[in-house]
Amino acid sequence: MMRLWRRWALALMALCGTTPVSAESILFVGNSFTFGAHSPVMRYRPDVVRDLNKEGIGGVPALFKTFAEQAGLDWTVSLETSPGKDLAFHYEQKRREIDRRWDVVILQDYSTLDAQKPGDPVRHVEAVGLIADLLRRANPRVRIELVSTWSRADLTYRTPSPWHGKPITAMADDLAAANAYTLRRRPDLAGAIPVGQAWNRAWRERVADPNPYDGIAFGQIDLWTWDQYHASAAGYYLEALVVFGKVTGFDVRRLGEEERAGRDLGLEPRMVGRLQAIAQAELTGVRP
Repeated sequence: MMRLWRRWALALMALCGTTPVSAESILFVGNSFTFGAHSPVMRYRPDVVRDLNKEGIGGVPALFKTFAEQAGLDWTVSLETSPGKDLAFHYEQKRREIDRRWDVVILQDYSTLDAQKPGDPVRHVEAVGLIADLLRRANPRVRIELVSTWSRADLTYRTPSPWHGKPITAMADDLAAANAYTLRRRPDLAGAIPVGQAWNRAWRERVADPNPYDGIAFGQIDLWTWDQYHASAAGYYLEALVVFGKVTGFDVRRLGEEERAGRDLGLEPRMVGRLQAIAQAELTGVRP
């Protein structure tokens, strides 16, 4: 009888297939907004991702990997990042690192798109196209997503810029519009990831305080860090949730208030849940 059961089990394994499915690969290309500058996110779990520049970065990619582990999803996560650089730099200086086969690639550009002409999408569109063409030669089916980043408080409230004096949501809206324009020019790209719009939603729903220069309201969080430019741990956490939800289709609310990365970063469990809800609402188009 035991031999019969063993034969049956082996036959079932052969029928279902015993070869493990290979992990999907994802590459993050960007700058400090991806590697988590000025926050504990930067050095978070660097051992679970592959830093192609060998700088010991964890960053948003490590948050993505941590979410994937908890969701039971198998992803091989890599990153190629450099501070203060735009996508043109990565194409010009880092082709050797990124020119290989990937299933998914996340592209995050300079915070103002063009350092010399803030808000001008021309350089952005060109760089995205060059990188996309490079990646498609290695894998014609690669899925390429563009990150639409957040409004900078310093450029809205203090420093002269095209967004000075405008509503805090304006810069993120302009960056999203630039990515929408890029997608019209390059319909082969998969889409844009609405990180900046998720930040806007967090302000509208009073989860986060929109003006760090007049103090942070009780019960709300600051999505920026001390320079009012880069994100805080909470800001990067929200970014990672939106990226993860968009790429995988996983409902990030299922991660729960006790999600590991949120706990490791010292975020209040209740706020972890609220950020997950914000991310999911933005991804599913729920009106705030």
